[in-house]
Order: sequence, then structure tokens, then C-alpha cells
Amino acid sequence: MNASAPQTTLARWLSGPRYGRLPDHGPEAAAPKLSFEFFPPRTDALEAQLWACIRRLEPLAPRFVSVTYGAGGSTQARTHATVARIVTDTTLTPAAHLTCVGASRGEIDDVARQYWDAGIRHIVALRGDVPGGGAYVPHPDGYAYASDLVAGLKRVADFEISVAAYPEIHPTAASPLADLDNLKRKLDAGATRAITNYFFDNATFLRFLDLALAAGITAPIVPGIMPVSNYAQIVKFSAVSGVRVPDWLGKFFEGVEDDVEIRRMIATVVTAEQVRQLQASGVDEFHFYTLNRPDLTYAIAHILGVRPMASAG
Repeated sequence: MNASAPQTTLARWLSGPRYGRLPDHGPEAAAPKLSFEFFPPRTDALEAQLWACIRRLEPLAPRFVSVTYGAGGSTQARTHATVARIVTDTTLTPAAHLTCVGASRGEIDDVARQYWDAGIRHIVALRGDVPGGGAYVPHPDGYAYASDLVAGLKRVADFEISVAAYPEIHPTAASPLADLDNLKRKLDAGATRAITNYFFDNATFLRFLDLALAAGITAPIVPGIMPVSNYAQIVKFSAVSGVRVPDWLGKFFEGVEDDVEIRRMIATVVTAEQVRQLQASGVDEFHFYTLNRPDLTYAIAHILGVRPMASAG
């Protein structure tokens, strides 16, 4: 037996870095604050899936749930119908997405008033994407950018407003500094918080927080979290949205393309670890992109210490 082999292994173990333990969730530990994002259904079958998702996650009592808005307002009616039903049929607080694209100020203000009249007090204000892609061109009579939209919404009513932030820079931004300046304009115009695009490198997000504070931003910047169970799909989507997909994530999904259950297990572990590492850095609010599939988000929330609220009955 080679006596030096164990010593070599032991020496390698002892020379490695030491990491503090991730947060415990004992009786005194506070669970993180969560919010969830849904997208409006395009068919009756997808509507049934959406409402199954909403009902599954409702007992977790998120701070709010947001409902997206298609490019150029293509899902405006369905978004409005969904958030209005959330107000009347659930205990949840909805936030409706609203964009600048393809509509005049008067049209957008009318939509905002309809939301307010329906009891919706929270809007996610976005510039929005052009239908079919292509360069963004402001509507000649519309709000040019999200900062203008925020200011306009505040004139309509005293909405709570969330805006978007990009830890890895918006794909069309001229520079990181220009992107931060744009975020500050949105917050200075009256927004309450920023919610980030999803990311996989926590160090990138934490550096973004440092840069935001240095730029004079003090409002909460809530990390957007995307549980990934379909690696090929997220690679395609990230190429468009400017998110870097790390090689290590691809390694986890090698050879399990046809195994849905294993991919879900991987997604649960990877996302829970990402969130717990952010918690260890002091972050206590998270916005989950559910893709209208609740089980992953529910499982991760459970790991984080979030439990269903007791029913009123």
C-alpha cells in the first residue's frame, strides 16, 4: 500500500477553500419574501393550466403575483381578464404588466384607469418589445420609454409600480452606465422597486447591487429567479435576452434530455442553492418566473422555509 496516497488526498482536501454554511431555517428564521410571475393564456387549455398554477401557489401567500403583457400589447385583453379575476376570485394581490409599445398615451392611460377601476393597484411598467422583433421605435403619440410611462401612470393614479433591471445589461443598452442611468430614471419617476431579469451567476447580481448603490439607487432591487428544467429552451431564450448561461449548468443536464423527472430534480436543487446563496449574502426577496408551472416553484419555496397559510375555513 502506498502510504503517501492518503496523505496526498488529505493535503488536497485541507488546502482547499472553506465556505460558511448556508442559512438554516430553524424556528426563528424568517422565510424570504416571494412574488410570482404568470403569463396570460392563449387557449382554453392553457387557461386551465394557468388557474391550476395560481391555485397551487396561492396558499404560499406571495407579496404579489404579476401577469405579463405580450409584445405590442398582444395579450392586453387576456392580461386584464386574468388580473381582474385574481382580484375577485383569490386572496392574491395582482400586478399587471403594461408596456409603451404600439399605443398612444391616451390609450395607455385608459388601460391604466381600467386596471384601477378593477381594483388593481400595482403595475409592472415596461418599455416592451416590438412584435416580431426589430428595433424599438417609440409611438409618435406615446410614452417613449419606461421612465415616461412610470411618470404617466403616477399622474393617472397612485399606483405601486415595479420596473425592470438587468444585471447583465439590457441587450440594447449603450453601456452598463447608461443602463444604470435608465434604471435610476425609472425609479426617480416614481417606481417602488426594480425586478431583475433572471441570471445564473450570483456574483453578477451582487456586483450589480454595488454599482446601483454607487449610482445613487436606494430602492429595492429584487432578483428574478428562473427555475430551469429545459436546458435547450433556456439557451435559446437567453441568447435573445442577453443572459449568460454558464457551462456548469449545461453539464448538469447532459444525458437527461428525455428524462423529465430528473430534469425537474436538477432544477429544484440548482435553483434552491442559488437562492440560498443569495440569502447568505443578505438578500431576502425573490421574484419567481413560474412559466405557469407551479410544482418547481412550490418545491423550492418549501426548501426555503415558505409554508402554506392556513385556510380561512
